[in-house]
Amino acid sequence: MLFPVRFDLCERAFSFRHAWRGVGLVIRSQHNAWIHLLATALVIVAGFLTVLSWLEWCALVSAIGLVWVAEALNTALEFLADEVSSEKRELIGKAKDAGAGGVWLAAITAAVIGLIVFVPHWIVLVESR
Repeated sequence: MLFPVRFDLCERAFSFRHAWRGVGLVIRSQHNAWIHLLATALVIVAGFLTVLSWLEWCALVSAIGLVWVAEALNTALEFLADEVSSEKRELIGKAKDAGAGGVWLAAITAAVIGLIVFVPHWIVLVESR
């Protein structure tokens, strides 16, 4: 049997509450998520002020999404690791470090994408003055 339980669209829609709760949990519990939230807002405002092409918006939205997904997965990893063991354990520490490294790499990638998108617009703005 491919689908052992009957598909219910209302239940699927209701399950989005769990996802929203998870996003809220990341924002409330992770100080770095506050930085990501500020960066997200600044990039969006800068994008509207710069008048970006749809392709530039796609790049920025993808970069923003990459960072948020990395932060959410890292948060899940940290919560799970803390639940498994409250004592310091080498492999759990390595797992947490790897997760944090993933967020850091995503943030660097997003910053580079932001520079690729914004710097040409800023150069034009500076040269036109």
